[in-house]
Amino acid sequence: MLTATEIQKIINQRIESLSFPATPADLYDPIQYILSLGGKRLRPTLTLMACNLFSDEVELAIEPALGIELFHNFTLLHDDIMDKADKRRGHLTVHRKWNENVAILSGDAMQIEAYRHISLTSVANLPRVLARFSQTAIEVCEGQQIDMDFEKRCEVPEEDYLEMIRLKTAVLVAASLQIGAWMGGATEQEAGLLYDFGSSLGLAFQLQDDLLDVYGDAKTFGKNIGGDIVSNKKTFLLILAMNSATGSIKESLLRWIKEPVVNPEEKIKAVTEIYDTLGIGSICKKQIASFHEKAFVAFDKLGLPLSRKQILIDYVSALMQRQT
Repeated sequence: MLTATEIQKIINQRIESLSFPATPADLYDPIQYILSLGGKRLRPTLTLMACNLFSDEVELAIEPALGIELFHNFTLLHDDIMDKADKRRGHLTVHRKWNENVAILSGDAMQIEAYRHISLTSVANLPRVLARFSQTAIEVCEGQQIDMDFEKRCEVPEEDYLEMIRLKTAVLVAASLQIGAWMGGATEQEAGLLYDFGSSLGLAFQLQDDLLDVYGDAKTFGKNIGGDIVSNKKTFLLILAMNSATGSIKESLLRWIKEPVVNPEEKIKAVTEIYDTLGIGSICKKQIASFHEKAFVAFDKLGLPLSRKQILIDYVSALMQRQT
């Protein structure tokens, strides 16, 4: 069994070894730039870890793992344009460093590269891996569209938001684990349990990101704190607040949301105080814990020795302990 550090070293080395043509520079330089920013490499790490649960040959899963990471980074380029984000992983987003047209086209090229790596999956596994990857890719697009549709709605039910982040975020985490399990020789039932594990885990991760955007540390979070508040992005926290606030508190929240020109720092402070008054942070933490528990209900059903599962357990636990 490999440790998380050893698996991440393999992934980082393979990503660093990826080569792209020198020209046109504005197509390929942004790809190298976004990949060079690192990040947690969560999805390819989970892919290799899932493979390692059933096989000591993690290289079996490296090509689909690379495809998944390239696809994920492609979505970031396009998401950052739609969200008008200035920073990604503590650095300028691609559309800010270059421009929106460059970010769109470079993202398209990354998606094509992602499918190229998926196509290098072993012949025996390629049909189901390609089917799962393609289904996941379209679900991510569905989730992004629903997220944008929310911008036109004043209030969004909590269950609608959870379904949106399931599609936009959780399904790719789930597919990463299922694909890795297939590559390691898991049965359909075992791979299915890992998909369920990843789906609940992905929901917990996204809610944690929503929480950290308000209560996190910008140095460790990698993005400007309060960006979602400034942009009126419908996160789980804002939806909870909109659905639970009444009277003068709701009037104040709506005023901050509708005000066209505001001081960002003043708005972040005021909306955060509203969240504190309503206990939104605590409610969000309880929901995160619920999804975390649900994830491990599925994981515990895997009939594998604890010694093989412990590394993945420790890795996920460490991710969930990011400080708010």
